[in-house]
Amino acid sequence: MNWKEFLKEKRNRFELVITLFLLAVVLTSLANFLNYVEARKGVLLPDPLLNLFNPIDLTWLTFALIYVSLIVAIATLSRNPKRLLFAVQLYTLMVAVRILAMYLLPLQPPEKMIILNDPLVEFFGTGQTLTKDLFFSGHTATLLILFLVSEKKIIKTVFLISTITVAIAVLLQHVHYSIDVLAAVFFTYACYRFLQTIKKNE
Repeated sequence: MNWKEFLKEKRNRFELVITLFLLAVVLTSLANFLNYVEARKGVLLPDPLLNLFNPIDLTWLTFALIYVSLIVAIATLSRNPKRLLFAVQLYTLMVAVRILAMYLLPLQPPEKMIILNDPLVEFFGTGQTLTKDLFFSGHTATLLILFLVSEKKIIKTVFLISTITVAIAVLLQHVHYSIDVLAAVFFTYACYRFLQTIKKNE
């Protein structure tokens, strides 16, 4: 189904508008929430895995993979309106769950963290450096979403490699605790299955 056929159906147009509205609400809420998170005191977690090595700066590798993956995803998913809409809905749900997760588990950043300056997050926030948006890893979750929603085997493989690489990179840089990365996989997949179930019951 192309965009012309997709937009012919009133239900699709309504779902698209509602989805974009909810996305805007969630991203605005995230920006405000991150300001709150940075100001509050959290818990410093012991992490035996991070204690095994000193951090290294992999900022450029991380963002190169993220942005290239996003460009590829948009280029491929834009040909399938329903799949793209599902991806946006899944991302919106994941961010909402992440806000709740961060609220329930306030954390201090790992002691040896090398700051990962995310230009997009800081743009939508206050421009300040963020260090406490920890539980769970948004970068890992976002790339995992691209893997889950993609249908072509080659593209899925590329996104899976990117997801694993970024997950390892944020750990090597001590940007996240191990639990942040593991939880990202769990929560993202749970959101995916939940949304799939809703779609099947419609």
